[in-house]
Amino acid sequence: MLTLASKLKREEGVRAGRTPAGSNDASHRVSIRDRLLIKDVSELEANLPNTCKLTFPDENKLCHFQLAISPDEGYYLGGKFQFEIEVPEAYNMVPPRVKCLTRIWHPNIAETGEICLSLLREHSIDGTGWAPTRTLKDVVWGLNSLFTDLLNFDDPLNIDAAEHHLRDKEDFRNKVQDFIRNYAR
Repeated sequence: MLTLASKLKREEGVRAGRTPAGSNDASHRVSIRDRLLIKDVSELEANLPNTCKLTFPDENKLCHFQLAISPDEGYYLGGKFQFEIEVPEAYNMVPPRVKCLTRIWHPNIAETGEICLSLLREHSIDGTGWAPTRTLKDVVWGLNSLFTDLLNFDDPLNIDAAEHHLRDKEDFRNKVQDFIRNYAR
């Protein structure tokens, strides 16, 4: 899976003076982001919640992947929600960019896919935003928790969904299930 790791090994061989025939040093450079991603993805795959599945469209590009979350409890039980995660070159100084690809009725996810999760904020006044000590595992576990314990009706991104929940919890549940039937199977 981590074919980028083989590129890293080749680079280490070049630095040790074991240059493969016909190659130049520039073609074997691995960015700091990619070095961090090799470690982060390995840790993530070893600690992935059982409700989550990772997909790498190009196994040589660990900086772009998709996450599928299938909640096993709560309002969103029975749905399968797709997220696209793009890790910028400045990672881990800046957070990954995450977008929900599945249309959803959720107080912390806009119907257009934007996500309200404090650890994805580059600058946060409450101290819970992104920090260089955070990893992709934190991001995935945070996204997974948006369907259970981090579901936040008090500080919504989708105000209509939060107000709907306050007005009529049963009708909110029905609308969530309609969205799951229509968009999240």
